[in-house]
Amino acid sequence: MPLTPAYDNQDTVFASAFSEIENAIYARSFPAASIAVTQAGNLIAQKAFGMPVYREDLEGAPSLSRSSRQGGDFDFPIKAETLFDVASLTKPIATTTMAMLLYERGLLELDAPVSGTVPEFLTDDARRSEVTIRMLLAHSSGLPAYEKLFLRHSIRNDLLQKAFSTPLTADPGTRAEYSDIGFIILGVALERIAEESLDVFCQREIFGPLGMLSTTFNPATDLRSRIPPTADERAHALHQTTKARSTFRDRIIQGEVQDENASVLGGVAGHAGLFSAAEDVALFAYMLLEGGNPILRPETIALFTRRESTPAGTSRALGWDTPSSPSQSGQYFGSRSFGHLGYTGTSLWIDPDRKLSVTLLTNRTWPDCSNEAIKQVRPKVHDAILRPLNNIS
Repeated sequence: MPLTPAYDNQDTVFASAFSEIENAIYARSFPAASIAVTQAGNLIAQKAFGMPVYREDLEGAPSLSRSSRQGGDFDFPIKAETLFDVASLTKPIATTTMAMLLYERGLLELDAPVSGTVPEFLTDDARRSEVTIRMLLAHSSGLPAYEKLFLRHSIRNDLLQKAFSTPLTADPGTRAEYSDIGFIILGVALERIAEESLDVFCQREIFGPLGMLSTTFNPATDLRSRIPPTADERAHALHQTTKARSTFRDRIIQGEVQDENASVLGGVAGHAGLFSAAEDVALFAYMLLEGGNPILRPETIALFTRRESTPAGTSRALGWDTPSSPSQSGQYFGSRSFGHLGYTGTSLWIDPDRKLSVTLLTNRTWPDCSNEAIKQVRPKVHDAILRPLNNIS
């Protein structure tokens, strides 16, 4: 199901969008970026920008002197095929799609209690028996957004047990709060239902059939030096930042998952861990726009990408988000659109009415996660892409 290359005029049509990305690199919003835009089966934009780290780093600035790179290679141009740590895009591309496939096969009941598959989820809090698979997908389980479990648990099973027993902070079904903890638990539930690990299942059932040849968990060692780094966690690295910097692994994070909880989990988790290239993500989006062929049914896509009616005011679908106001998708994505963001500065937005998808991958977390300018850049880029397509001046 290949996309048809149709980006000969991209530098003219998308000059404004490309300028936004180049300006963002100049302003140190992120050092590297890769973009892919599809419409009606055509790949109408595919372009890479920048370097793995800021040019000042390569010139010997205190943040990354040549003598302290620990063998990493940071002096190469970003290309269309460059892999990025896509962070929470793992949730829709891997975990949610696995849930969709198991649902289609009659193996997953959305309204089944989580405790039926993960009995360790039950504690003395009686509310936990009410939490369903649907609630984990829709981020309405009552679980908190995030916990630094890695600070107390350095072994996979220990961290999982702590995730399973993380206290609820709201009654199930009453509040929408985006939760990494919920997707860690969801990933384990799906693995138990499938009797197979998330990475093995996704490679065989999703990435392989779609031709996503660059998409993987835990990239091979020989690929790591060609992947933009996401963090400098060396304890003695010098960075011009006023915010606290993680030193959890005491090394430059390149080609391994940036998320510390996912790192303890071995690089394969329901909430993070996936690496991919922009065109691969675009292929995945194209599958959804084409009704799921060859892996999913149209009605399954409609079910999972439709905004949930509860809790009140939620923008969440099942494993996906939908445009809110204001939205990281910008102003012009339609009401049936859906998408997702990733902490490392990645995003995917899909508009089924326009048969359109926009993939933007960056490593905005380099060197220390403190820079949040991506929140201003994303909507500007999306708007600059959609204006010429909508004939908006």
